[in-house]
Amino acid sequence: MATNSLFLTLPSSLTGAGAGSASRLLPYAATTTTRLSISSLKCLRSSSLSYQKRSLVGRRYSTLKCAASNLDQLKSARQDIKELLKTTFCHPVLVRLGWHDAGTYNKNIEDWPQRGGANGSLRFDAELKHGANAGLVNALKLLQPIKDKYAGVTYADLFQLASATAIEEAGGPKIPMKYGRVDVSAPEQCPEEGRLPDAGPPSPSSHLRDVFYRMGLNDKEIVALSGAHTLGRSRPERSGWGKPETRYTKDGPGNPGGQSWTVQWLKFDNSYFKDIKERRDENLLVLPTDAVLFEDSSFKEYAENYAVNQDVFFKDYAEAHAKLSNLGAKFDPPEGFSIDNNPTQGQPEKFVAAKYSTGKRELSDAMKQKIRAEYEGLGGSADKPLPTNYFLNIIIVIGVLAVLTYLFG
Repeated sequence: MATNSLFLTLPSSLTGAGAGSASRLLPYAATTTTRLSISSLKCLRSSSLSYQKRSLVGRRYSTLKCAASNLDQLKSARQDIKELLKTTFCHPVLVRLGWHDAGTYNKNIEDWPQRGGANGSLRFDAELKHGANAGLVNALKLLQPIKDKYAGVTYADLFQLASATAIEEAGGPKIPMKYGRVDVSAPEQCPEEGRLPDAGPPSPSSHLRDVFYRMGLNDKEIVALSGAHTLGRSRPERSGWGKPETRYTKDGPGNPGGQSWTVQWLKFDNSYFKDIKERRDENLLVLPTDAVLFEDSSFKEYAENYAVNQDVFFKDYAEAHAKLSNLGAKFDPPEGFSIDNNPTQGQPEKFVAAKYSTGKRELSDAMKQKIRAEYEGLGGSADKPLPTNYFLNIIIVIGVLAVLTYLFG
């Protein structure tokens, strides 16, 4: 069974239980309906105006529109995910879960949810059984208690929240995320198998472009997203790729074994590009879709740059990850919303002239002393104004008149 190359492999801390157990975890009929009702009623109670104007709960329920996910619950869920990461070292598999839910998007299909994308469909057994999703049931097991705790958060948002948080907690860049994704409601709405990339296709560069161009991504975004392989390991018993263990993985953390792309496979940096380029360590994994990044002329331009410039890699990666996480999603509200207090964090401050031309600013004592010394050196003092130099003023006026006469005849 092939794994895909760009969407991360499983961390060694997970047991690799079969995908079939997912259906026991996620009863999607009555349970989903109950959660939606509870979430909606919580939204209703948050609006005192609607509560006062209407006397019937049913009428309030039908007229008040709520976001797909609750903002406060999303913030609390993020904190729980951070705690989960500290104890389970599950950063790679949470990234992979978010990517695989979004990575089925087809830009050539307009209708939702047929177009695929970040819609929570990966929680259903029908999609978990796809070959590229082997082992992702373990990620669902980790996140299900958080989903149970926060019924006002959709699966689609939870998967993407976990993915972005895992990157950030591993030392990666802040991802400019937005939320409000709507969940699909039944397994019949899952995409067909075969939309995710493979690790060892006959023509790696063509295969990557076929898959990612279908999502609406370009060569730079393909290479940037490939850099997330700086996290995680591949296990041959699950994917058919990699060694059973190496000197970097035999002692964990978590369950030992597998082969990593980088030495510090729980740290997000640009080591992936450095190690793939050098290829000096047989303990590190290089898949055909990894090697092609330094063989294809277009891919190589970005890969070479990322290998020497981590800041550029982080910037491009954050933008590509955010774009991937939105693919195919239906947002409620349509524009989505941020859960950060400063949604423009990382953006350059917009210049406002008035901000810098008004308001009193106190000079330092050292600057005051310097100005006073220069003033007194020209003949001024605290109780005597600086004398006017009439001769100098006359010379300046004559000079200006001479220039004007020369210019205008």
